[in-house]
Amino acid sequence: MSFQNASEAHFQQQRRKAFFADVLAILRRRPNDLLSYEAARRALHANQQLPPTTEMIPLDKIVGSVGRYKDFNRAFLPRTSSVAERWQRLDRALERLETIPPIEVFQLGDVYFVRDGNHRVSVARANGLTHIEAHVTRVPSRVPLTADIDPDGIEIIREYNEFLEKTNLDQLRPQQRIFFSMPGGYKILLEHIAVHRYFMGLDLQRDISYEEAVTDWYDNIYEPIIKAIRREDILAEFPGRREADLYLWIVDHHYYLNEKYGGGVTFTQTARHFTARFGGTWLERLLRVVRSRLGWRR
Repeated sequence: MSFQNASEAHFQQQRRKAFFADVLAILRRRPNDLLSYEAARRALHANQQLPPTTEMIPLDKIVGSVGRYKDFNRAFLPRTSSVAERWQRLDRALERLETIPPIEVFQLGDVYFVRDGNHRVSVARANGLTHIEAHVTRVPSRVPLTADIDPDGIEIIREYNEFLEKTNLDQLRPQQRIFFSMPGGYKILLEHIAVHRYFMGLDLQRDISYEEAVTDWYDNIYEPIIKAIRREDILAEFPGRREADLYLWIVDHHYYLNEKYGGGVTFTQTARHFTARFGGTWLERLLRVVRSRLGWRR
């Protein structure tokens, strides 16, 4: 088989993979698109650019594109035949071990967006490469983007960035990593901080600065709950959720338990009670409800 015929067959194979991957993503209701660099940049209010460097970057951390994020799926499989000619030409060049120019990318956090070189990324991945040479322009941001970010997560990232701009928590507590699985959580955290600041003022009989309230809330409310979640391995009982999701649920449940039992319930006890009541699969939760209603015992 000639190089040309081989590259045509290779491209059609990749197109079929893209089709089935997209169908599977629809069935699983999970996004399979590349991220738009402009959407991510706006969400992060990221405008500064550092001088470019040339380096080898991992292909699996390239998650988006500046302009052609519709032509390829998340794995950079080609979705349209309009890219066939250029794709096959690059495939033949790689087969002949010819030198391919470095791609150009923007880096946001731990991930990359292709500025020029989408076809080269697609061909490199199709041929089993793990890294590619790139001219990298870093764009600093407050939120550390990671390779698991998807298009549905951009709104969450925007809210997280605004939360950090208001609280400066990333500067006050650099170790913080507060990620939600759905939008809306950071607004509730701001309410928690405001309430915490109010009660701190009552307890200490003085004005509490916003910075003091933020750090005290993180050190004495948020972090202890997160440690309890990790210690009890609660996240394993709630697939698809994040620690911050459980924090909000446990805070609400803690209030409920203290109201019911007259106070004194610890966050660890709350975490265990919450998991026993709401954790596990839907079938396990249903069986718990049935046992409770009928008075069955395990």
